[in-house]
Parts: sequence; C-alpha cells; structure tokens
Amino acid sequence: MTASQPAKTTLVTVRPSDRPVTISKHIYGHFSEHLGRCIYEGIWVGTDSPIPNTEGYRNDVLEALKELKVPVLRWPGGCFADEYHWMDGIGPYEKRARMVNSHWGGVEENNHFGTHEFLRYCELIETEPYISGNLGSGTIQEMQQWVEYMTLDGESPMANLRKENGQEKPWKLTYFGVGNENWGCGGNMRAQYYADEYKRYATYVRNYSSNQIYKIACGPSADDYNWTEVLMREAGNHMHGLSLHYYTLPTGDWGRKGAATGFPVEEWFETLRRTLYMEEMIVKHTAIMDKYDPGKRVGLIVDEWGTWYDVEPGSNPGFLYQQNTLRDALVAGINLNLFHQHADRVHMANIAQVINVLQAMILTEGEKMILTPTYHVFNMFKVHQDAELLPLEFESPKYTFGAVHVPQLSASASRDKEGKVHLSLCNLHHEEELTLSLDISSLNVSIGSGQVLTHEKLDAHNDFSSPDVLKPALLEGIVLEEGTLRVTLPAASVAVIELTA
Repeated sequence: MTASQPAKTTLVTVRPSDRPVTISKHIYGHFSEHLGRCIYEGIWVGTDSPIPNTEGYRNDVLEALKELKVPVLRWPGGCFADEYHWMDGIGPYEKRARMVNSHWGGVEENNHFGTHEFLRYCELIETEPYISGNLGSGTIQEMQQWVEYMTLDGESPMANLRKENGQEKPWKLTYFGVGNENWGCGGNMRAQYYADEYKRYATYVRNYSSNQIYKIACGPSADDYNWTEVLMREAGNHMHGLSLHYYTLPTGDWGRKGAATGFPVEEWFETLRRTLYMEEMIVKHTAIMDKYDPGKRVGLIVDEWGTWYDVEPGSNPGFLYQQNTLRDALVAGINLNLFHQHADRVHMANIAQVINVLQAMILTEGEKMILTPTYHVFNMFKVHQDAELLPLEFESPKYTFGAVHVPQLSASASRDKEGKVHLSLCNLHHEEELTLSLDISSLNVSIGSGQVLTHEKLDAHNDFSSPDVLKPALLEGIVLEEGTLRVTLPAASVAVIELTA
C-alpha cells in the first residue's frame, strides 16, 4: 500500500452475550495415528533410547505438549484404526504380534505402543484419551472387550487380563469413536449400511462401573450432506457426537496438492480460501443436525482437519511429513476462530496430526525438536479454552486476488473465568496491514497486552538449524481510549490481545 492510499479502519463491536455459549476446551484437541514418525520417534522412543525419556516417552515432546494444555488426544487412527486389533498391543513386548502398516508406507508395526502406553501417555501430558474403535475389520466382540478391558472396575475376563498386564485399576475413558471414515478406508460403506452397523456396534460399547462413554459416530467427508442426513435420521438417538473430516489442499487436487514451502502467492490465497470453506460446511451440517436434534445434544466433532501438502522431497510418501509455515499458522487461526463461533454445535476438534505428520505441532529429527508456527498459534489461543464466547459484529474488508475475494479479517473473542477478555485476530492479506477500531465499551475491561505471529516471508518456517525463525512477538501500538481499542495488524499475521478485568 502506498502513502497515497491510507489504510481504512475496520470497525468491530465486541459485546456481552445474551445467550452464553462456552468454547469447549476440546476444540483444541489433537490426533495421533500410527503413521510415519508420529508415534515412533515422535511420542515414543523406548526406555533404551539415548534420547532423554520418561518411561520411553521423549521428554522434550512431553513437556511441549503439557505446555500446550492439550485437552484430548485421539488414537490409534485414522485409517490405521480400522485395521488395528487391540489385543496385538498388550502384554510383554516380545509376545506382541507384528503387522504391516498397509495404509501408511507398508512399514512394520511392532505394536510396542499399545493401549497401556497410550493411556499412560495421556496421564503424563494430562489429557483425556479419545479412542477410535475398529468397525471396519474388527468384530463387535472385539470392540466390546476393549471397552471392558479399559473401564471395568471389578471381576471379569477382560478386567482380570488388564490386571495381569499391570494395570490394577481401570482407566477413565469418555470419548470412543465407533469406526473411522467408514465411507472410505473404513469399509467403503453406504450411509444407510454404516448407520445400521453403527447402531449394532454401539449397543455393545457399554458403560462399565461408573465410566460413561461419549459415543462418536463416523460422520461425513467434507460436504457429503447426505451422509449427515442419513446418520442423524437413522442413528441420531444412539450417538453423542458425529465426526466431520476436512483437509485444506492449496490446489484442491489430491494428485498434486502443492508444496509446503516455496509456494506462489496464488497458493497462499487458495489455501486460505479453501480453509474458510469450513464455515459453510459447519453451517450446512448443523442445519441438518438441528432438524433431528434441535436441542444440540449431539456434538459436531471435527476430528480430522488441517493442511495436506505434497510430502517433503526425499521423505517416504506414506509418512505424510511436511514443513509448517506462516501459512499454516493462518489456517490454524482461521479454523479455531470458526470453531469458537460455532461452539454451540462444535464440541470437539482434533488437528491432524500432533507430531511429524501433516499440520504438526512439533517436528523431530533424532534428538532434535522444533515447535512449528501451528504450535505457537495453539499456545497463543489456548486462553479461549472453556471461556465464554463473546459476539462480534463487523464487516470485514475484502481480500481480493484476481476475480475472487474472501474476508480479510478472521476474529473471535471470549471472556474467561477470571473476567479477562481475549481477542484472536487474523489478517489474511499477504501484503496489506489491517487497522481495527474495536468498541469494547460494554465489557468493563482495561488495556492488557498482545502477541503477534508474523514474518515478511509467507513461507517462513522453523527448521532444525534455525528453530526460532517464527515465534510470537509483542504486538505493539495497542491503544485504548474511552472504550475503543485501536490496533493495526501486520500483513499475514495472527494476533491475540488480552484485556484485564
């Protein structure tokens, strides 16, 4: 923008809610699949590893995830879940069955990371487990026995087996997925067929002892609204949650998805435009769900989302390893803002995936570890967890590229239990800053502080030789006068502002 073109000011009104909605902390959930180097090398290195570890879990990753306040972690997949047989992953390591991970790289899976290891990890990072059960290639009895093994406090064959394997008391398990992507890798089923299978399997996912299961049905792929219609009509009364999967591809072409770095400006724009499509899908799926569930008892569970690029050159194509740039930070911020705004229906979301796969929080290489731009956005935004959503009113300027335009501003706001107000703001434009004037006069707050994540390079990223290229910095120039907050967001930036009570 030249000096002869002064920046226009966008007016935003933030007000208290007349219909309180809580932003569930589970919107900040994560996903860990037996895929590439997510579990092995990422989470688990084994007790005999030279990499510093606790009980076989690498310490640097463990501490980074604790800092992030991960609320829920999904496991073991993904497509892997519907070929996973849980009994292969219990008992002494030397007796565990080895298998081929046919979905992801054809590598050998030794099953050293199984039920006990996953649930212990959830304890160490202080998160809730979300387990995906095998409906695709597993049996009803197998699924029923897994839930019994994990949660029954008493005498039974499965509870006794658990005790023999060193876990005297059952675990608390709330979230359980009855199948995964059953329209695709989980069995290539029709919606009506899966609805019938879901009800059959879910009948045997029982509440043992005092444990209460939140049953999640396999929902649609992206904009398959017929799947949602059939599932809600046929099985809505039998579920607590319905999943939704949507990945952002810069090109929209699964054959050539686009590079994670070195991309042209048009792929920056297209990535953000396709990310914003998430809102249309949430709105349309919600409308169908409202027809059968007007009280919004059933949660929309966006348990796979994020960017998906071509793999890094030289890496195993089946490992889905990609770099993570400023563009991914914007994708994360946009999606989290959307989930906030629809928190009355979106009860959980799980970005794919937590380490070394797709839009990861963390990348590792041997004993080295780096935090990605996406990690920093989650860390900045975690202040919204379990806070009360505050409505925003604004008309965003248009971000135009060629003949297409999208909103330049993505935003959301919340008030936490201490009365602090947090504003999360994304400027999508690749080269123009954005000046905001926010009316916060009805909130009774005072000036606080702000953080911003930005860089002059659109593909700025952290690597193992330069791990701090992109990290949050102080957002300067925040002014509060007579109930109006003024701030200018740099181009291509994600910011969070805190206002104190």
